[in-house]
Amino acid sequence: MGSLVLTVGTGSTWSMRASLVLALSGLAWQEQVFDLEDAKAVARLKRVSPTGLVPWLDDGELRIHDSLAIAEYLHELCPGRHFYPENRTERALARSLCAELHSGFGQIRSLLPFFLGAPTQGEPPVETLTELARLQTLWSQARGDFYFGEAGIIDAFYAVMAYRLASYGIALPGQAGAYQQALLAWPLWQETLVRARLQWPAKSRQPV
Repeated sequence: MGSLVLTVGTGSTWSMRASLVLALSGLAWQEQVFDLEDAKAVARLKRVSPTGLVPWLDDGELRIHDSLAIAEYLHELCPGRHFYPENRTERALARSLCAELHSGFGQIRSLLPFFLGAPTQGEPPVETLTELARLQTLWSQARGDFYFGEAGIIDAFYAVMAYRLASYGIALPGQAGAYQQALLAWPLWQETLVRARLQWPAKSRQPV
């Protein structure tokens, strides 16, 4: 295994997810940051990124792009960390839920943009209600502080969503809300937030 370097971008929630999975791994790694609000940095990013996007992970000469692919690579690299449940059925479900987040919840992403500032209050847009109901259903099935009882990729991926909702004063009820609050209080997530706040430009700290 070579030296692990994760390349991220300011304002990128997918970068935060990859960073959180790396933190879970316990491996030594470094972080390279592109300021996505800076035109020169973005131009340089497009020259060196295979897709023009972040994040990507370099492991020696190997480069893996896309947060979900990075998570899967780290799962194979660290089998003892149990990033996915050991049970095959539960493992398939965990992968399915990660993929659903990876490709879905477009209304929430569009109408409730992620930001790092003080929470704001208000009724969620009506267009997001179906997706919020879906999250309510999914999160109500969590087994405790972590979805399958032990911190894994699914928790790293949904922690960002938990924070996004909380930023708009959205706290889900019941077991779903308990899971949301557990993700918000998760020390590794708190460390990821601290790092992001140091890196992200001021304009990323308010909703746009």
